[in-house]
Amino acid sequence: MKSWIHSLMSKPLLGVAFLCEEIPFLFSSLLIWFPLFSKKKKMSSPSKRREMDLMKLMMSDYKVEMINDGMQEFYVEFNGPKDSPYHGGVWKIRVELPDAYPYKSPSIGFINKIYHPNVDEMSGSVCLDVINQTWSPMFDLVNVFEVFLPQLLLYPNPSDPLNGEAAALMMRDRTSYEQRVKEYCEKYAKPEDIGAAPEEKSSDEELSDDEYAASDDEEIAGKADP
Repeated sequence: MKSWIHSLMSKPLLGVAFLCEEIPFLFSSLLIWFPLFSKKKKMSSPSKRREMDLMKLMMSDYKVEMINDGMQEFYVEFNGPKDSPYHGGVWKIRVELPDAYPYKSPSIGFINKIYHPNVDEMSGSVCLDVINQTWSPMFDLVNVFEVFLPQLLLYPNPSDPLNGEAAALMMRDRTSYEQRVKEYCEKYAKPEDIGAAPEEKSSDEELSDDEYAASDDEEIAGKADP
């Protein structure tokens, strides 16, 4: 019996299936066990990779905020790179990992506003070609925040814009473009801006000249009353 089992296990899988036809229980066990083992391993791999990459990002001193109970959507705090007009700016980046990650690149978007040719000013979405053209399963989330995004801000590509105005200004007048970038950083990308959407901040904190005048009149009237 032992010699028969030894010869059985030494044969190719097709030979095993053929020889096992005379032993239905063993044949059915092999037939079921092999596919389930293979499928489980295949399904768990992307999930483990997402978990490992996310932990590596957190251990690299990046502030990560999960959006839900899963590990596919989260926010990351990102600082503008040195030697660029974005230096000093702080952005909250939304990251979405597709089911096919790491074989498919993550989707990233700026929550607070940024002035950049390759970033849509309204939605904050980043031109996918910027990442997709060079993405590889060898890259991870740390590469996104230490390589891809810094390179994007250091070397914008005005020939493939999502913000046509920024692209045109950059090609026409680089000095004016960099000044506009710094204005956006000052207005929308300070540390306190990360927790609130720019629209909410502007509606709460920015008053028109008429509102300022009305508030001043009310204050003067209040002081005049006995």
